[in-house]
Amino acid sequence: MTPSPDHLMLIDGDMCASASGDWLPSEDPANERPLGRVPLADAADVERAVSAAALAQPAWNARPVTERATLLREVAQCLMARQAEILDLEVRDTGNTIGKMRGDLGAACTQLDYYAGLGLEIRGETIPASANALHMTLREPFGVVGRIVPFNHPIYFAITALAGPLMAGNSVVIKTPDQSPLSASILGEVCRAVLPRGVVNILSGTGAQTGDALVRHPRVRRIAFTGSVPTGLAIQRAAAEVCVKHISLELGGKNPMVVFPDVDLDKAADAAVAGMNFAWAGQSCGSTSRLMLHESIHDAVLERIAARVAALRLGDPLDPASQMGPVNSRRHFERVQHYARAGREDGALLVAGGKRPAGAEFERGYWIEPTVFSNVTMDMRIAREEIFGPILSVLRWRDVDQVAAMANATEYGLTAAIWTQDLQAALNLGRRIDCGYIWINGSSSHHKGTPFGGTRNSGIGREECLDELLSYTQTKAFHITLQ
Repeated sequence: MTPSPDHLMLIDGDMCASASGDWLPSEDPANERPLGRVPLADAADVERAVSAAALAQPAWNARPVTERATLLREVAQCLMARQAEILDLEVRDTGNTIGKMRGDLGAACTQLDYYAGLGLEIRGETIPASANALHMTLREPFGVVGRIVPFNHPIYFAITALAGPLMAGNSVVIKTPDQSPLSASILGEVCRAVLPRGVVNILSGTGAQTGDALVRHPRVRRIAFTGSVPTGLAIQRAAAEVCVKHISLELGGKNPMVVFPDVDLDKAADAAVAGMNFAWAGQSCGSTSRLMLHESIHDAVLERIAARVAALRLGDPLDPASQMGPVNSRRHFERVQHYARAGREDGALLVAGGKRPAGAEFERGYWIEPTVFSNVTMDMRIAREEIFGPILSVLRWRDVDQVAAMANATEYGLTAAIWTQDLQAALNLGRRIDCGYIWINGSSSHHKGTPFGGTRNSGIGREECLDELLSYTQTKAFHITLQ
């Protein structure tokens, strides 16, 4: 398939260009070839989208929850009907491998169905506060919700961004990522065909221009963002300059995987490689990018990991046999290269990767080999700072107090993995690690209905669960005096 050079955005039921006529180009990170362009929305486009969303929201909220659920499921069905088109465009625009992208699209549509089924759980309460009155609460939508989508899983996050807000009775304005924005135009076409005019609006553009205007709009009182810590802090500052807003943030991670000496070493090595999400070129906030091996098994596990990483097949992301593609953009490629250099400069030992792969097919594009450093200590940049790329840092530990301190020695608190046959030891350590999501003898997987989110600078709020749905509502209390 050959993509259309121009991919439009959705405002008030129309697929359109920006008011200014400006465009934002996108390229294939595997070969740096132009793929297409999207409108560069400015404050005028944000105003149009928010106004349309505000106008459409009351009628949408007045629909029975069951009708909203039916329409969300229809959106999911229409997206799956265009699966081949979406995957072709998304894989080339992101560099993510097609096998994983197929799973992403299916999971996103399943998430729409899941939230559609949760609609009747948006319940109030009765409170026995006095004998001569009925005290009750009602959950109401915020109105217009702004959702800002990251570049690593753009179609997944754009689709799932709709679920909670729409089921709660809100209308939505989505801002797509600066990089890899193309697939959102297909989502816009589906929403235009299925949903009432103005209920969903999808804007493309830069964070500095489009995102900032959306965050600062006074009628957008609920904002959800997935992305980096610096951008999350900027959103909090910008929103606070306008009015009081409810903001949830799913931000970065520098996540530990702690391996005790009593485990199956092959299974632990498999999990460490899987937990790095190399199929996404390590571009996942939940990646367990700090592997903490007990000193008694360190060398044996490291040898296994080095062999597994060296065997990963890099290649065309559209080839189902490829196990890793390029990183997303030139800017991100330079960031990953910076940290590969930093690891060597700080004294870590390069075990695997660290450079552009050999071969004519890798001469252009943003390719870097899956990389493993050992002899890493917590004073090194590759141990403290989120790289968001295919670099695994391996550290040694001797006792539980030491490894607990190491696990908490960053600003982040998103995920952790603990590998041991001693469940009591795992739970005790898990309670000491300051993060929001822990696997015991697992890694990388998400499970429907379990709250995902972080502590400290990894974010505010929880997603993928009932709590997320309820976070798109406000509580109103009624007091009815009985005569």
